[in-house]
Amino acid sequence: MLNKLEQAKDKWGGKHTIIDNWLHARQTLLIKYCELAGLSGGDDQAQQSHALPDASAIDSFCEAMMDYLSAGHFEVYDMLVSDDTEGKALKKKLYPEIAITTDSALTFNDAYTDAVSADQASQFDTDLASLGETLEVRFELEDQLIGHMYHSEQALVSAETAG
Repeated sequence: MLNKLEQAKDKWGGKHTIIDNWLHARQTLLIKYCELAGLSGGDDQAQQSHALPDASAIDSFCEAMMDYLSAGHFEVYDMLVSDDTEGKALKKKLYPEIAITTDSALTFNDAYTDAVSADQASQFDTDLASLGETLEVRFELEDQLIGHMYHSEQALVSAETAG
């Protein structure tokens, strides 16, 4: 996921402050995810006792995730996709898929930001891994939105210079 983020930053970074800030928020989210996964994975003793990572690390990750999700829904998506025919079709195709990833992220957030039961503790690693897969899908969908914006902008510039 971090490699794909770097590719996105290389491809689209530096052209729009909002996109730069959003990609930076994605990077922060991914770093916190990796730290959390590193804390919860690989330690056989922790696996046997079903110990969770530190509650503050979980809260910090969830806060970064909610900030990222909110920025997408309330600040970025509408800027990325125009209301032309192609943009409307893209919204119709991608927004429902993005909504599914939002629901999964909210479920994880709701489950792990409050008191965690023993059953949840034993499920944490699995839920975190599943969330990682969900976030990867979301980032790919969002990259399609960013790509649409840049394609639309380039087409507009080409039309203006040709005309």
